Amino acid sequence: MAAAGTGVRSRPRAVLPALCLSQITSWGIVYYAFLVLNPAITADTGWSAGATTAAFSAALVVSAVAGIYVGRVLDHRGPRTVMTTGSVLASLSLLVIAAAPNLAVFSAGWLLAGAAMAAILYQPAFAALTRWWAPDHIRALTIVTLAGGLASTVFAPLAAILADHMSWRATYVVLAGILAALTVPAHAVALKAPWPSAPPSPPHVTGGHEDVVRSRAFRMLAVTFTLSAFAMYAVVIGLVPLLLERGYSTTQAAWALGLGGAGQTLGRTLYAALARHLGVTARTVTLIALGALTTAALATVVGPYALLVAVSVLAGVIRGNLTLLQATAVTDRWGTTHYGRLSGLLGAPAHAAAALAPFAGAVLAGPLGGYPALFALLAVLSAAAAATAFGTRPGDRLSG
Repeated sequence: MAAAGTGVRSRPRAVLPALCLSQITSWGIVYYAFLVLNPAITADTGWSAGATTAAFSAALVVSAVAGIYVGRVLDHRGPRTVMTTGSVLASLSLLVIAAAPNLAVFSAGWLLAGAAMAAILYQPAFAALTRWWAPDHIRALTIVTLAGGLASTVFAPLAAILADHMSWRATYVVLAGILAALTVPAHAVALKAPWPSAPPSPPHVTGGHEDVVRSRAFRMLAVTFTLSAFAMYAVVIGLVPLLLERGYSTTQAAWALGLGGAGQTLGRTLYAALARHLGVTARTVTLIALGALTTAALATVVGPYALLVAVSVLAGVIRGNLTLLQATAVTDRWGTTHYGRLSGLLGAPAHAAAALAPFAGAVLAGPLGGYPALFALLAVLSAAAAATAFGTRPGDRLSG
């Protein structure tokens, strides 16, 4: 861990539980609730599922782009103002979505929600924990991502229950109230501790953040994470149609997907041990290469069902580790000095690729001849990402 920072950091005790609460709530309401409510939205309004999903995906792209600006603010001012404002904006955006009289306003509401996502989801939470907790930030990051992993467990059923008793519009109004009630005070009160000054950059990093961004290692890391994110999210969305294409029932496909999510939670608990035994480059190459192998296995293994479930769980374990790998990528290579700015720049293309992956996967599956062929292509992309990861070694000379 070459660049975890130096010295003892102030660790406000309220920060960790507050961020756990806000990540569960924010992911659950702003992200996962849409996946549950979209069928009711299309049935009630007559808008196509493709159009409503496109609005949601556009929000994720906006979040990726807005994250660059958010990262700059985080470095200088800390997370309190950013995350509190983001919570207010997210709640307002859900009210716009709930009241939307047409698809244009509905889409505008999601674009507003995308800007809010950049300020309330993992990126600002990771920046806060990295500055306050370094060099013991992996433990704090693991706890928060484990909490975030419960978002769908808590809020997907809640959204479904609410939708059974009221319209999707009323459901979003209720969820907006819950989001505001839980996350606005959590961010405004718990994150008010003084923002520590950034520690100096590690010895091998010369110049400012502009030099880091121009470095070969940074560019290769951006390519690595973009390819990996595209493949990973396309695999998650494509798993159910892959199993259906192979003759398994919808229930069996859903269980395979759900157990893969449980594997993701398990994977996050293993990352700290992995980080202790593997250097940053070896860790990056290994995890992404394992992701390629599990994707290739899903492309080629047709049964039995138990074996496919086991592969899905293993793929989930890898995904869980990749979340923390990306959260620590900047710190492990270039320290915490410009964490917010660098993580925003690094994450923007990867998040955009993740947002576009479900559409691209569905579009490619037909011309390729089905989902097994799509998964084979995704395995190749993951293998390419593992290859580019060899060029992300920390301490590489910065290019001019």
